[in-house]
Amino acid sequence: MRVVPVPCLKDNYAYLVCDGARAAVVDPSESAPVLAAAAREGVTLEQIWCTHHHLDHVGGVEDLQRALPGVAVVAHQSDAERKRVPCVTRAVADGDTVALGALQARVMHVPGHTTGAIAFVVGGAVFTGDTLFGAGCGRLFEGTPEMMHASLTRLGGLPGATQVYSGHEYTVSNLRFAAAVEPGSSAVTTRAEAAAAARAAGQPTVSTIADEQATNPFLRWGQPAVAAAARAAEPDVAAPGDAVALFAALRRWKDRF
Repeated sequence: MRVVPVPCLKDNYAYLVCDGARAAVVDPSESAPVLAAAAREGVTLEQIWCTHHHLDHVGGVEDLQRALPGVAVVAHQSDAERKRVPCVTRAVADGDTVALGALQARVMHVPGHTTGAIAFVVGGAVFTGDTLFGAGCGRLFEGTPEMMHASLTRLGGLPGATQVYSGHEYTVSNLRFAAAVEPGSSAVTTRAEAAAAARAAGQPTVSTIADEQATNPFLRWGQPAVAAAARAAEPDVAAPGDAVALFAALRRWKDRF
């Protein structure tokens, strides 16, 4: 499997997932960069995998389907039923698999950012949309703290070597928040330096689940320093030992950071 990040809009990524000359695209917010990347890479786009319904992730779907008759469009069943993702040809649920050549992508339902959010786990990688970011997580536009906490816990339980491909390039700014939560963390400092260097070189900041476990405060609510910081941010709300309350306090802190 080969993954090709495709920068779109201001700070979005679509991704080509390639099995030889066959490819799927994850979250095409616009069509032109995706079509250009497919031509450059010499692959045929057969499928569109949508992690959630927001326009900055599905805005290019209709144009791609017009340009590529017969291309399949995969989205969560709730987004398909409510027609929040255009042109869906296959509605999926948690645990379903999507085949692309020899690849088998497993669908994880990860509500929180939206209620129909899904991730695709395939070939040692996970495409997380706006649920799990580099050193961060998405805002809770539709879901609850309980939903997002459970979704992040599932994603954080994937093998440590799993490559994380998220929907936006937010890593540098997210690490500034991580440093505020854990100011003494050498792991955060090291990762922030590496992320800044990658961006200066025009490269995306792809991480692993192990990286996220070591530096992402939204996967580290159980660590004493992170829990203490969450309680300090919201002493009347973030109850000691209450995982969801600690997560919610961190998310609200990030919202106003």
